[in-house]
Amino acid sequence: MKVTVIGMGAVGTELVGYLVNMSEVSEIVAVDKAREKAEAEIWDFSHTTSFIYAKNPRLVAGDYADTAASDIVVITAGAQLQRGQTRDTLVEINAQVIRDIITQVEQYSPGAIVLIVTNPVDVITQVALRHSSYPRERVMSAGTIVDTARFMRIISDHVQVDPKNIFGYVLGDHSSTGFIPWSICNVCGLDIDTYCRLNDIAVIDKAEIRQLVLDVGMEIFNRKGNTNHAIAASVFRVIRAIAANEHSVLPVGVLLQNQYEVDDVVMSVPCVIGGDGVQKILNYQFTRQEQNEFLASEAHLRKLLALAGI
Repeated sequence: MKVTVIGMGAVGTELVGYLVNMSEVSEIVAVDKAREKAEAEIWDFSHTTSFIYAKNPRLVAGDYADTAASDIVVITAGAQLQRGQTRDTLVEINAQVIRDIITQVEQYSPGAIVLIVTNPVDVITQVALRHSSYPRERVMSAGTIVDTARFMRIISDHVQVDPKNIFGYVLGDHSSTGFIPWSICNVCGLDIDTYCRLNDIAVIDKAEIRQLVLDVGMEIFNRKGNTNHAIAASVFRVIRAIAANEHSVLPVGVLLQNQYEVDDVVMSVPCVIGGDGVQKILNYQFTRQEQNEFLASEAHLRKLLALAGI
């Protein structure tokens, strides 16, 4: 499997570190406008291959021609968040960036699955779809998968069980309008309130948990200047699901077409992910309040889409 990473900032570089150790990957191509930095990162990764037990993938720092026939293309390139900004402030500049990138990506890899990480991620994914002929099944945003990972960890810390025993999602939009559909969340098969009550654990404050989930990324950014570990791990989780044709359910951004009362907007919902990308958009029955929160995310995204010229 050939994987291209476009944008070798903190997230793209860390993602390559995961991919080097992935046995299914035979070639990794890194593309960055700072060519020398990309080359240096690739050289550095090449010096790890004497000790790792993968397939010694071919490592290339190049341009778009080198990405030809990629199976998966991950796009992290774009203007980066600065202190005091929100992800939404990047919409106009990154909408232009993605138009240029997606044209090159499709020229060289028309059969690829494209994962977009550039913020505001769901809007940028919709711009990419509008300016290419890729089907919606093969262009997805990293969406709220990182928010979901943060949610699982925060609940895990409260109930003191491994986060992989927490089931639930953050859905809607990777921004301040993301929401938690508590009606479908559980710990080891029990709804969270019941689990806490039966096991002598303090009942959680749902509004406080949601706000903590939404704020923690910016808190990390303010303290260290970026957020890269969890995002790279989240994208890698999607790649693993594709490579192994897992049919795993992950909350990624996909273009909705009359699902969840929404049409023609990329939003994060639970999707079955496999070898050909998004294999199915799952349907859940939200409460009325949860549906209203989902529609509030839609309204927010439509405002950003207007700024992006969509």
